[in-house]
Amino acid sequence: MKKLIIQSLISLTIFASVSVFAQTQSTAPIAKQIEDLKKEIIALNRDLFILEEDLLFPSSTQLAVYLSIDVGTYFQLDSVELKIGDKTVTHYLYTQKQIDALHRGGVQKLYIGNIAQGEHEISAFFHGLGPEKRPYKRGVVLSVDKDEDPKAIELQIRDSNLKLQPKFEAVEL
Repeated sequence: MKKLIIQSLISLTIFASVSVFAQTQSTAPIAKQIEDLKKEIIALNRDLFILEEDLLFPSSTQLAVYLSIDVGTYFQLDSVELKIGDKTVTHYLYTQKQIDALHRGGVQKLYIGNIAQGEHEISAFFHGLGPEKRPYKRGVVLSVDKDEDPKAIELQIRDSNLKLQPKFEAVEL
């Protein structure tokens, strides 16, 4: 159903673009007409993308989970596994370039999807190398009460200089 709606909107976009082109053909040079048509198609494409996002991920059921890393002296991330309830929704293995980007302040969108309203348990498991380069696996659990508003969660990996250990947190945004 959603795919049919999106295809119909794309067809409508193309039809509207051709109509605009046909109407302006007699009054402006061809290069100008093509430029105007390109601009309108880009604007319509943006509107279609927003509409598609609203159809696929309505705000009443939308959940987004992000990951950020601060410093990373005591933990070198290899992978993350994200679960909602008992279901694994994301398992991500990192390359060195991705880790470097996260250390420079990047934030990764781990998951965007739909969940029903109500109480949910979100758990994340981090695998990597901890202090003294030993294998390290830690998890964090957050209980979320999903209402009709979109929900965003940030998984944070931070260094604790007091304990000389990494600290893992899940924070609702």
